[in-house]
Amino acid sequence: MKGFKEFIMRGNVVELAVAVVMGTAFNAVVTAFVKDIITPLIAAIAGKPNFSALTFTIHNSKFLYGDVINYIITFLSVAAAVYFFVVLPLNKLAERRARGQVAADELPAPSDDVVLLTEIRDLLRQQASQG
Repeated sequence: MKGFKEFIMRGNVVELAVAVVMGTAFNAVVTAFVKDIITPLIAAIAGKPNFSALTFTIHNSKFLYGDVINYIITFLSVAAAVYFFVVLPLNKLAERRARGQVAADELPAPSDDVVLLTEIRDLLRQQASQG
């Protein structure tokens, strides 16, 4: 039981659970957006708000390709929403943060004066802690 508790309390499991819940909520918002905004817009342009009735028949087998079109539209809308509302802003934020930071290996080596002052500081701290 202890191992299971450690597994559940691990950061990545909790983060994954939060991501699933947030993804589900985000999917509901995007699905409503597609259903209430995008689909009527397509209907205004193409004349059909729902493609699920589109079919073709080969040798008495009916193929419902309209549902595939509906799901492709929904998928592309969700993918675009995730990209424009999550990925792109996070990439811009990371880029801004990176501009203001220099990698540790790119920093110049400290001058002899700085090294000497650092040694003196460390010695004074050591003496103060002993006395």
